[in-house]
Amino acid sequence: MTSDRLKVFVATPLEPELCGLLTDLEPRIDLVVEQDLLAPMRWPGDHEGDPSFERTPEQQARFEELCDAADALYGIPDTKPAALARTVRANPGLRWVHTMAAGGGAQVKAAGLSPQEMAAVEFTTSAGAHGDTLAEFALFGVFAGAKDLPRLQRQQRNREWSTRWAMKQVSEMTVLVVGMGNIGRTTAARFAALGARVIGVNRSLREVDGVEQVYPTAELARVVSSADAIINTLPQASDTDGLISAEVFANVKPGVIFASTGRGTCVDEDALVAALADGRVGFAALDVFAVEPLPADSPLWGMDNVIVSPHTGALNDGEDELIARMFAENAGRLLDGEPLVNAIDRVHFY
Repeated sequence: MTSDRLKVFVATPLEPELCGLLTDLEPRIDLVVEQDLLAPMRWPGDHEGDPSFERTPEQQARFEELCDAADALYGIPDTKPAALARTVRANPGLRWVHTMAAGGGAQVKAAGLSPQEMAAVEFTTSAGAHGDTLAEFALFGVFAGAKDLPRLQRQQRNREWSTRWAMKQVSEMTVLVVGMGNIGRTTAARFAALGARVIGVNRSLREVDGVEQVYPTAELARVVSSADAIINTLPQASDTDGLISAEVFANVKPGVIFASTGRGTCVDEDALVAALADGRVGFAALDVFAVEPLPADSPLWGMDNVIVSPHTGALNDGEDELIARMFAENAGRLLDGEPLVNAIDRVHFY
C-alpha cells in the first residue's frame, strides 16, 4: 500500500530540532507535535519524561484527539501499554506505531491487543540505536572482572600495595553471548575484534560474523560450561523469562564473569546471587534487573563482586537522533509500500 503523505503525531518527548530533522529526512511526513503536551526530557533517551509532569483534563483530551487522528505515532503514547490499546481501538486509520525501546515488543504485548488489532497496525522498534553503547557496557563489565576491579578498588581504599598477580586476558577468553539480536551481534563483534573466541545461543540458528558457532537455546545449560564470560542480551518475552536459570548457573565454569544488558527478567536473580556468593560467578556487571528500580533490600547492592548500573548503559547523547533517523527511513518505506525495518514479531514480540 502506498500513500502520498503520512500524518505523524509525536506521542513521546522529542527535542524540537529532531522534529525538524524528521521532516527534513522525509518531506512526505506531516508532523504534528505540541510540546506543551509532552513531558520535559531529563536526559538523552528519556522517552517517558519528567514524572512530575501532568496534563490538565483539557490537555489530556487534546493529546488523545491528536493520537486518534494520526496515521502513525512516534512513540507509544506516554510509553503506556494501556494508552496504546486505547489509541488503537479509537483510531481506525492508525497504520504504524514506532516504539522508542529496542525491546518495545514487550510494551506492545502488554497492551493486550487482539490478533485483528495487531494485524491492522504495523509495529516497529528502535533496535540498533543502543547496540554500540550496550556492547561497550558488556566490554566494560568483562574487563572489570578480568582485571579484578573489586580487588584493585579495595586495595586502593586500604592503601595496600600487595604482591603482584596475573590478570585474565580477554583476548584468551571464550565469550558466550546469549541472544543474537542487534545488541548481541554488535557485542559479539566487539569481543571478536579483541581476539576472544565468541560463541552464541539463539532461538533461531544463524551465522553471525565473528561468532564461531551459534547453538540453540535448548543447549544453553550445556554450552555455558565452556565460557569464561557470559553476556545476556536477551529481549523480554515469554520464552526468555528466567532462561538464564539455576540450572545454567549450576553448570558454569567456576569464576565466570557475567554481564547483563538485555532484560533483567531473563535472569533468575536468586540463582545469580547464590552463584556470586559461592564463587561460581566471580564477577557480575548488571545494567538490568527483574524489578526496576532495584529494591533496596536486594543482596546485589551489597556484594563486592557486583557492579549495579541503574539501566543507564544504553544511553548516549546521539540516541534520539539515531531513532529519529530510523523513523524517517521507515516512514519512507511505509509510504512506498516497502517492508519496515525492525518490525515486531507478532508471535514472540521481539
